[in-house]
Amino acid sequence: MTTHLYPRLEAEHFGAGRLTKIRAQAVSGPACRAVAEQLGVPELLRAAAPAGAPPAATALIETERVLASVIEAVIGACYLYAGFDRTQAAVAEAFAEQIEDALERPVDFKSALQERLAQTGDMVAYEVTEQAGPPHARTFTVAAVVAGEAVASGSGRSKKLAEQDAARQALDGLGPAEAPA
Repeated sequence: MTTHLYPRLEAEHFGAGRLTKIRAQAVSGPACRAVAEQLGVPELLRAAAPAGAPPAATALIETERVLASVIEAVIGACYLYAGFDRTQAAVAEAFAEQIEDALERPVDFKSALQERLAQTGDMVAYEVTEQAGPPHARTFTVAAVVAGEAVASGSGRSKKLAEQDAARQALDGLGPAEAPA
């Protein structure tokens, strides 16, 4: 992905930090899941499941972690079979929508909150306050804690997603950033 993004985004103009964030978002768990669904991976996995598989096993097919892992494995297999150039082109094409989304709507709320709080010398920590649901469909609730006080709470299907949601909520609570003088 970096080989595709670096020349396209003029890394000197965007800066290495922003390029890294765009790449990370474009190939994140949710992005890999979207590509897997677009390519019909869940249906293929369901069709390949052994007859009489328990509901919990078939429910795993829907999880972000499984779908992202399958996409990563497919990319690795393509690389071994077809080589770097053909695989890189196919990956760039498959993730084109995720790349555009990362460019238009960056979602690294944790970094944005950390940068915002650094202006006042504050830091944020994230604490899991609740876990609910079975292991294959767990939901996490996380508090964003600043100066020992919970300033926002977020939830998600993973700790990372819950932390991002808590950071987004905290940023919303802080209001618009002041423009530098």
